[in-house]
Amino acid sequence: MRATKSDVGRVFHALGDPTRRAIVNRLSDGPCSVSELAQPLAISVTAVAQHLGVLESCGLAATRKQGRVRTCRIAPAGFLTLERWIGEHRARWEERLDRLGEVLDEEE
Repeated sequence: MRATKSDVGRVFHALGDPTRRAIVNRLSDGPCSVSELAQPLAISVTAVAQHLGVLESCGLAATRKQGRVRTCRIAPAGFLTLERWIGEHRARWEERLDRLGEVLDEEE
């Protein structure tokens, strides 16, 4: 399955913000609550929830509310989108570099 431009764009947009990258880095250590995410960032729980909304919309994070606590975790979908996009571009550039190598070999 090919990564669509809009999916890739949403993931890059989400990761373009340093606060969201910090949230993703924290969630890489394991699930935590929204208030735990807010504490080291020195921003409000509301602001963290807004950032989480962006991360959820592109598949980088998932949240679940249990009682009064919203628990967040990393989600794989956004990373799979990036992996596909990188793979598509890597193949294209490797092919171009191989052709360049052949041209350079011919000149020698």
